[in-house]
Amino acid sequence: MPAKISVSFPTADLERSKTFYTAIGATIDPLLTDSKVACLVWDHDLQFMLLTREFFAEFTQKPVADPAKSAQVQIALALDSRDAVDTVVQAGLRAGGSEPRPAQDHGFMYDRDLEDPDGNNLAFVCVALPAV
Repeated sequence: MPAKISVSFPTADLERSKTFYTAIGATIDPLLTDSKVACLVWDHDLQFMLLTREFFAEFTQKPVADPAKSAQVQIALALDSRDAVDTVVQAGLRAGGSEPRPAQDHGFMYDRDLEDPDGNNLAFVCVALPAV
């Protein structure tokens, strides 16, 4: 059975986060969205769940980290081209995100990091491996 991925992020401002993620290409699933959570769909196999910090805390006994101060995970999304990477990062910057470091060009791989307004870190990459 193929796996589907759902990533959950805490947010201090659900409406701000919905605006940010729709600006970079996600769509909102209204059936899984209310005043405490928003389901952001990238495609049928990948979705992000944005939860208010208080609601997120109901799913763990551990303290909820502040993503602006500490990193626990980085989500990398592979795109088809450098232009696509640049386009989504520029959209994220216009929507209130920040770029914590310069673009990285490794020849075969190009990547840019983008932090959402809460500080959750996303990486957008384009990999062009040589044909074998």
